[in-house]
Amino acid sequence: MKCPFCQCAELKVLDSRESTETNAVRRRRECQACTKRFTTFETIELTMQIHKRDGRYEEFQQKKLIDGMIAACRHTTISHEHVLALASQITTELMQRQVKEISTTELGEIVMQNFLKLDTIAYIRFACVYRRFKNIEELLAAIQSIQAKDDSRNLDG
Repeated sequence: MKCPFCQCAELKVLDSRESTETNAVRRRRECQACTKRFTTFETIELTMQIHKRDGRYEEFQQKKLIDGMIAACRHTTISHEHVLALASQITTELMQRQVKEISTTELGEIVMQNFLKLDTIAYIRFACVYRRFKNIEELLAAIQSIQAKDDSRNLDG
């Protein structure tokens, strides 16, 4: 890395902090030649392919994951910050698995399992997209399945 001001390669790191919402490390640097300071963000490049339903492959993008999750969480108990943290957690889990590809369906199931623990409405909204309900009966079956799980938890607890 070189100083953006004078192109010198002699840099000193003054401060490092983890940024959980972007899964990155923020570093404050100082050039040893011109003494100017600047900030860098280091991220892990997750080279994983998403296998789409139509057969295409596309590079995994955490931003797309976050956008889909935010849409499902509008007007629910799940905050924007919680969505960012959850997306970061899911991305980290995928990196730890060291898989080279994942299907959109599998990724959607991971998100839905997390939403199911947090907010039923976010779960149903997300499920409508990922499970592609063909009619109201499929949607009702999903809702009844959640109700049955809630009822069994209430009886156990």
